[in-house]
Amino acid sequence: MRDQLDLSLFPSRLAAWTLGGFGVLALLLAGTGIYGVVSYAVAQRTREIGVRMALGAKEKDVLGLVLWNGLFVVGAGLALGLLLASVATRAIAAFLYGVGATDPVTFLGVPLVLGFVSFAASYVPARRATRVDPLVALRYE
Repeated sequence: MRDQLDLSLFPSRLAAWTLGGFGVLALLLAGTGIYGVVSYAVAQRTREIGVRMALGAKEKDVLGLVLWNGLFVVGAGLALGLLLASVATRAIAAFLYGVGATDPVTFLGVPLVLGFVSFAASYVPARRATRVDPLVALRYE
């Protein structure tokens, strides 16, 4: 009986594992994209960061500035995504089995995971920005 049940559920399990794999891949791509955008923004603002540090900005100030710029856009995207997802779940509620249209685990878990990934992706370039030597940045141009 167990083998028969496993065989009948195999297509559903395969689809779930495939979609889960695509979800993880999408999360990695999102993190890589955020890292690239924030890193490019830091590279473009090297001179400004150098001036700020030459005028007395501390490492935590620069770190906060870069993190805020990176996470502000992500926060706005998460808020818009949650709004659109709450509207979209009403349309697909008939296709959901065992999960409510406004499942709290999904609506809290996904933004938390995306927020953590975006924080980690923004932290690396922000940390690199704190190591900008003001003299090198001012001489660069």
